[in-house]
Amino acid sequence: MSLVLQSVARLPYSRSMALLAGSNRIFVLDTNVPLHDHDCIHSFEEHNVVIPITVLEEIDKFKRGNEVLNFNAREFSRKLDALVGNRLLNEGIRLPSGGMVLVDTNISRDPSLSGTFWEDKPDHRIISLAFNLAREYGKERVTLVSKDINIRMKAKGVGINAEDYETGKVSNIDELYKGRDVLEGVDGAIIDELFEQGSVPLDRVPLGRDPMPNEYFIIRTYSKSTLAVYDDGLKAYRHIQKRRAYGIDPRNAEQTFSLDALANDAIPLVTLAGKAGTGKTLMALAAALDKRSGYKQIYLARPIVPLSNRDIGFLPGDIKSKLDPFMQPLFDNLSLIQDQYDETSTEYKRIHDMLTNGKLVITPLAYIRGRHLSKIFFIIDEAQNLTPHEVKTIITRAGEGTKVVFTGDPYQIDTPYLDSRSNGLTVLIDKMKGEPLYAHVTLEKGERSRLAELATNIL
Repeated sequence: MSLVLQSVARLPYSRSMALLAGSNRIFVLDTNVPLHDHDCIHSFEEHNVVIPITVLEEIDKFKRGNEVLNFNAREFSRKLDALVGNRLLNEGIRLPSGGMVLVDTNISRDPSLSGTFWEDKPDHRIISLAFNLAREYGKERVTLVSKDINIRMKAKGVGINAEDYETGKVSNIDELYKGRDVLEGVDGAIIDELFEQGSVPLDRVPLGRDPMPNEYFIIRTYSKSTLAVYDDGLKAYRHIQKRRAYGIDPRNAEQTFSLDALANDAIPLVTLAGKAGTGKTLMALAAALDKRSGYKQIYLARPIVPLSNRDIGFLPGDIKSKLDPFMQPLFDNLSLIQDQYDETSTEYKRIHDMLTNGKLVITPLAYIRGRHLSKIFFIIDEAQNLTPHEVKTIITRAGEGTKVVFTGDPYQIDTPYLDSRSNGLTVLIDKMKGEPLYAHVTLEKGERSRLAELATNIL
């Protein structure tokens, strides 16, 4: 059925005339937008923001709980209430940017929409409201904003402009900072000096740009090469030697860079990004075990993202049985490290003892949210499934002596409202690059097996 949006007389219910003034665009928010960013109404510059009454009803369901969604629901309600004061939201409130924000109650469905969307549910009410606004003010002015791809497709299917909420997204994922570079054709004397002196002053190396603090380099001449990192405190390139971490040897330059950053006590925040099999989690865990004496505990955590977005309640058994499948990849990495040693060795037994006495804790991320983390080596795996706010919350819990490591693949998203440009890991890499307390390495070469590498690349 083809739906045509036509201009009609004003509908018979109360709404401010402010929307009619000028040619400012009208953005209709879906519920997932304030749940993603509680400050979202200030992200539309001079344009108008419409909050469907259905969104407020949905937000109310998320107010209780300790997850970031619950926090955002509460904060959105508080900030909206503070902005409104004693005024009426259906009449419109002027924003500092010059636009208006108002709550609209016109969720009545046009007969053509009723024939298209049979089920009465919040998504369809929000689409109906956007449809009514587009019919009233012109579809070129009205846009439905949603993090839900399917709702955007439904809206476009009935002639409504729809787009993702772009605030906070990285502009170009293909240009995301990799934390490493290659310098070709360097004078062999520089490489000799790196080997002999351990460092080379910044002005001796012809990079052609300013290096980032803790940026890693493969420095090559025609016959030899070496690895280095830029030390912003020394204003020099420091030579990197290959190191072993609790029985694990790095297999390539990227893994060598990773272990250097993980072992450096002057870098409390590290991110490792890359596809499956590149060794991100393995390097982080091996480094943590190698540096165990400098920390009270090692935490290895990951967010719980149930398969097909089904709640873990559908799984059989007690809470431990429910969570074990999600934590198993972390135990697999730990077993791989253990297997580097004989079962009778001190190193093998030490890992068992650390698990038993709580020195090494493998747990869902939700179980340690809200804690003050002092002198902890904290590894967060699958960080691409976290929102930027969740990442910020974790880092701000870090006390003195704590090292925080995020690992993940920005392209492998398992949550419905995040993508490669908006997930917490991507945003963290983009925002933190250039900070002296931060190091990042993108790992590209798979080392799990030739078969795994082949499957990752072509399937």
